[in-house]
Amino acid sequence: MNTNYTISNYLLERLQEVGISHLFGVPGDYVLDFLDAVMASPLCWVGTCNELNAGYAADGYARMNGIAAAVVTYGVGGLSIINATAGAYAEQVPMIVISGAPPSKRREAGALVHHLVANYQLQLDLFRKVTADAVMITNPDTAPAEIDRVLTTCIQRKLPGYIEIPADMAVTPCRRPAAPLPMPKAASDPVALTRCVSTAAAFFNRSSSPILLAGVELMRHDLGAATLKLVETAEIPFATMLSSKALLPELHPQFIGIYQGAWSRDNVKRQVESSDCVISLGAWKTDLDTGMFSGNLDDRRVISACAGKVAVGGQCFENVQLNDFVEALLPALEPRSYLTSHPTQARELAPPFVARAQTPLAATRLYECIDDYLDDQMVLLVEPGDAFCAAPEFFVEEAENFIIQPYYAAIGFCTPAALGVALARSGKRPVILTGDGALQMTVQEISTLIRQHCPAIMIVVNNDGYLIERKLHEDGMYNDIQMWQYAGLPAVFGNGSDAVRGTRVTTEEELVAALDAARDTSKFHLIEAWLPGRDCSPGLDRLGATFRQQTK
Repeated sequence: MNTNYTISNYLLERLQEVGISHLFGVPGDYVLDFLDAVMASPLCWVGTCNELNAGYAADGYARMNGIAAAVVTYGVGGLSIINATAGAYAEQVPMIVISGAPPSKRREAGALVHHLVANYQLQLDLFRKVTADAVMITNPDTAPAEIDRVLTTCIQRKLPGYIEIPADMAVTPCRRPAAPLPMPKAASDPVALTRCVSTAAAFFNRSSSPILLAGVELMRHDLGAATLKLVETAEIPFATMLSSKALLPELHPQFIGIYQGAWSRDNVKRQVESSDCVISLGAWKTDLDTGMFSGNLDDRRVISACAGKVAVGGQCFENVQLNDFVEALLPALEPRSYLTSHPTQARELAPPFVARAQTPLAATRLYECIDDYLDDQMVLLVEPGDAFCAAPEFFVEEAENFIIQPYYAAIGFCTPAALGVALARSGKRPVILTGDGALQMTVQEISTLIRQHCPAIMIVVNNDGYLIERKLHEDGMYNDIQMWQYAGLPAVFGNGSDAVRGTRVTTEEELVAALDAARDTSKFHLIEAWLPGRDCSPGLDRLGATFRQQTK
């Protein structure tokens, strides 16, 4: 065994093999030896302002790259990043959390070391609840197999993984990889697959007004191209959901819009809910994806493939993987021109935004302007709140150009996630649409965006506090936050750098001028959009009304 080749070297080599080029995190004494190995490796270390933000940055990176990794120290670091890990677990985002830990001899002696909470198993036990696989490295002979298992499981299941490395184990010699990392795919039961495809194809082929509803699991399993081929070959209209927005091209002639139950545009709701065959692929029936469970889909008219099983008109087939089902279904469909007799009712593009002279900014006009401004070289990250209530109406052409966390819905996610997006896609520009309350959660990561020379555009919707909470419930002073000079933040975090720009806008003309100036890709731009009277999008008003009605 080569004594210069350690467990740290093995893990770093495997991370590179699966396509990871950057590691996000915060140093701490129990992980410093591992970080020394990182510094000597080809991987790029990206230090963040805290561990929670490191987790969000890794989440954003993984959504673009397929997998990511973050590094923290024990206890104070591990428990800080666990919230971001839980969000990645909920949303099926594969990322590896690597945590340093006290040396093995301290653990074996039961010593009361710093950062310990109750016992040496607590952190591992907690991460087992929010990962697909978790391990503490205790033996150099088994370490390679354990590392391989966690990585493989993470990638296969599209969920986070956790690797805990005691400080002494980080520098302990181990063997080199004997072969490339195995990447087996989850296999379908062949009998169940054949039966369900036959049943689904027969159901589809006798239908008169089929439609496809594309869900978020298609995005997580990289099935956008296969799904587009399916809808084009079968010539059927399709809708997406908030969580899967832009999975398929939104200017496609067969696209009808976003389906969110009763929150959908009338023609979308009517076309989906009146269909005699809804092919629902990878769709999650979450509250925000279904308009607070206001959808009206009869299971007897639905072919549903999700979470490793398929249901056809209520008949369930277990152990059928989504990718296998999509691939096998395509050749089984009869070539009929459904669009000839059942044309889509596509939404027309809005006219170009023209600012009205001396007109105070309003929420609807703000969002219309942003929608008109976005292009294919921008990745829009939409924060929970008014932003993601307005976002369904935006036109986004490419799947990777829209990022949202509508299921876990952690406010503050987008600012650090934009860091991961920028580093995973250097040719694209993050546009962060956030609220003032959300920004105050993770504002420090503006510093890292500037430090990493990420020319992001941040649009801060300043509506004076937690506006979404004010809409969901009778307002209280707990929704008030300190008013900041948001436009001044780039100068603070940039330490006087000329590569930053902050602007406060109050009128439509000022907004257009600020966005035009933000085309300068040499700078980080922050635009504070002041909305008087706590103005908001119609979508947020609708969410508030629905939520209050359901809680009566």
